[in-house]
Amino acid sequence: MDRAPVYVLGAGSWGTALAMVLSKHGRPVILGARSQEIAQTMQQQRENKHYLPGITFPDSLTVRVFEQNQYEQSLQQAAAIVLALPCSAISPILPDLGALDKPIIAACKGLDPDTLERVDELLLKHIGRKHSAILSGPSFAAEVAQGMPTAITMAASSETLALYAASFFDDSNFRIYTSTDMTGVAMGGALKNIIAIAAGVVDGLGLGHNTSAALITRGIYEISRLAVACGGKTETLNGLSGLGDLVLTCTGDLSRNRKMGIALASGMDVHAARQHVGQVVEGERSALAACRLATKMNIDMPITTTVQSLLSGDISPQAAVQSLLARPEKHEYV
Repeated sequence: MDRAPVYVLGAGSWGTALAMVLSKHGRPVILGARSQEIAQTMQQQRENKHYLPGITFPDSLTVRVFEQNQYEQSLQQAAAIVLALPCSAISPILPDLGALDKPIIAACKGLDPDTLERVDELLLKHIGRKHSAILSGPSFAAEVAQGMPTAITMAASSETLALYAASFFDDSNFRIYTSTDMTGVAMGGALKNIIAIAAGVVDGLGLGHNTSAALITRGIYEISRLAVACGGKTETLNGLSGLGDLVLTCTGDLSRNRKMGIALASGMDVHAARQHVGQVVEGERSALAACRLATKMNIDMPITTTVQSLLSGDISPQAAVQSLLARPEKHEYV
């Protein structure tokens, strides 16, 4: 196996967890942090105390500052590059990575609210089919960093590339399934976060397990309709990067999106809820883009539309639930 370093851009919880998986068996890994102070602190303390306290870094993991005008040599020497930044932060970086002859693995989820571009579209535009891959699925960073068994999906334009990109994560507790449906994997990862905000509202209002089950079931149907309209496959949305990720994000206590929904249900406005969560909530960023894309594709997405109305302050959590319950009866699969 190639022992050249892997460069992980983004030293938040997810980037740190992935860097720890990559370096677990001695592969050199460089974790790029956004400031010299953060990089030095993490390197000296050998942990990410802010996001993943108490979990020690493997010896082969090195933290450095990520500065766009200084990282070119490191990226040239890397065997692969993992992008674990918020989706809004990868667009300025991708053009600089297009000339690199190595896998570029996007481990971020979301839609661009202005261009409506998916992660796979951004990769293919700037990187091309030969080197683009997406890593997505049901995976809380803290559990991954602790070495708990996790199953996730690596999608690329070819099975060969997906397998090669997956081979860098040589940890038996981090099981990767491959896919060639980049669109379906990207859409599942982006849209499930929106549904999870609604799930948080349901939990925050104390509406019970029946309501949660209904929301998740209708949520995956809603997600699948838009994903398939964009070119994704139904079976992908029924797999790890669709239904699996949706269930985790809607029910897990570590879910940022669910946590935001609970905060909104408690009476906080969006700004206060965002501060309460303390990390990027991708569902908030993707909701408006999803609504615009659904309108463009003529796809009915009542849960997503209701979440966006809630985030915009146009409707209360209680009214949001009532608006969904008041919809006319119809056939389940229409």
